Amino acid sequence: MSERVRRTPAHEHRAPVDCPVCGDRLSVTRLGCGSCGSELAGVFVPCAFCALDEKETEMLRVFLASRGNLRDLEKHLGVSYPTARLKFNQLLEKLGLADSDEPAPAALTRDQILAEVASGALSPAEAQNLLGSLG
Repeated sequence: MSERVRRTPAHEHRAPVDCPVCGDRLSVTRLGCGSCGSELAGVFVPCAFCALDEKETEMLRVFLASRGNLRDLEKHLGVSYPTARLKFNQLLEKLGLADSDEPAPAALTRDQILAEVASGALSPAEAQNLLGSLG
């Protein structure tokens, strides 16, 4: 019995999630085997995890490896606990796993947001979104 060997291309590329023309979600309609060239065509269920960028995937890996410990995620990200929780909640929302019954995490204060930007933990764009939500 021959052993299956996964051949990884020299440069793996992530499939785009959104249509570059209209911005709507793309659907997977064709799968192919790199070994024999076989192809399957149809409409396949999308993978929510495939839409995550590298930083989000790494954050999820750290969270899972630490068995759900947000303090470990906080240390890995180099941010405060409220920021780690906020980022994790944003990840859950992106995956469609946010619990609508759970109260929103306590908002960061303006000073906390600015401190996170100063430390490099938050990008200016993230800070702008957070500051805009403060009112």
